[in-house]
Amino acid sequence: MVLEGLGRSLRDVLKRVANASHIDDKLVKEVTRDIQRALLQADVNVKLVLEITKEVERRALTEKPPFGMSSREHVIKIIYEELVKILGEGRSVALGHQTIMMVGLYGQGKTTTAGKLGRYFHKKGLKVGFIAADVHRPAAFDQLKQIGDKLGIQVFGGREEKNARTIVREGMKTFSGSDVILIDTSGRHGLEADLIKELKDVAEEAKPTERILVLDAATGQQAGPQAKAFHDAVGVTGVILTKLDGTAKGGGALSAVSQTQAPIVFIGTGEHLEDLEPFEPARFISRLLGMGDIQSLMEKARESITEEQALETTKKIMAGRFTLTEMYEQMEMVTSMGPLKKLVAMLPGIPGLTDKLDVEESQQRLWKFRVIMDSMTEEEMENPRIIKSARVLRIARGSGADPKDVRELLRQYNNSKKAVKGFLGNRKLRRQLMRQLQSSGLEAKE
Repeated sequence: MVLEGLGRSLRDVLKRVANASHIDDKLVKEVTRDIQRALLQADVNVKLVLEITKEVERRALTEKPPFGMSSREHVIKIIYEELVKILGEGRSVALGHQTIMMVGLYGQGKTTTAGKLGRYFHKKGLKVGFIAADVHRPAAFDQLKQIGDKLGIQVFGGREEKNARTIVREGMKTFSGSDVILIDTSGRHGLEADLIKELKDVAEEAKPTERILVLDAATGQQAGPQAKAFHDAVGVTGVILTKLDGTAKGGGALSAVSQTQAPIVFIGTGEHLEDLEPFEPARFISRLLGMGDIQSLMEKARESITEEQALETTKKIMAGRFTLTEMYEQMEMVTSMGPLKKLVAMLPGIPGLTDKLDVEESQQRLWKFRVIMDSMTEEEMENPRIIKSARVLRIARGSGADPKDVRELLRQYNNSKKAVKGFLGNRKLRRQLMRQLQSSGLEAKE
């Protein structure tokens, strides 16, 4: 999870507040010291940390809780609101016709991030084109071409042409019918005069809607000065912070960039092309504190699962049908949405609850169960009751699993079937779901 250490420390703070018998001066001062320690360990600027925690302490000691809210809930709300302020105002990148110019120094993950951004727009149903305008790094075109081939997105460029402006001019013509044009530009080890000139030439040719700066979160507080320098040079409209999942300095980078005039628009949360998320401060802090992010979870579900798939599976279950086939379909839907650990982090609950779950073990079990079911016959999937000892042994051998794993899968299936049967016995819930099905055009039989 992004900033896992910071999140764990802050959730411990909230747990302490939530479990307190009452809120007094001593508790508030101790809690603010814990918050200070957590933020400083995450590399957030000392001055900013002191400002934020001083405000938390002032509000917690002087503000009266709104009607209907306990003093504990009020303090938690204050902590949440002040942490959101650290990250500044969020800004989204529009889903529509646009040209996006990617800028940044060497080694920041610019080309990979261009690929992630291309996937993001492609998944939203937009036609995307890549222009490989990095004429200095020998492998830049090949890297972008590999990404484009993987995503089914065309890449314009080549290894011979060394004039970035010429490549961009021809690329803009090639992709004139595309919704989104992504331009991957050259980087340097520093913001040198020739880099600035090249970026200005490319910008003049492409007239980009967005100039997005890519920064490695491991740069910590230095991300702020870098963002400001690029912003002053080429007019950055947004920042993407990469590798936020693998550094203790992520808090410093997030807060430092947010203090500049270049808002963070996306964050990179892993190595894979799908590991890119729109950045919204309130939702980010909510997840960090263990309060969940249902909106992001729903967006991920819509991206990975078609409405028809979800409704068709629901319709079968509503009709009283729940075989291993339906269980397999449900598992595929969940795993297609990404790593289970990220999904669990989006679920609201008691702060710290997700820390207790062995998510990695659950992920492995899901994977193992799918492999076991791949070794079953169609008859066994449709009628699990026929799976006795001899079949268990055959399935185990075919899937490379232990017979006890096959029996565990069958136990899980039987438990799920009982839960479904109990749900179907609840007439009120069933009627509500049936109305939703009917309004979606997929009617379930009584």
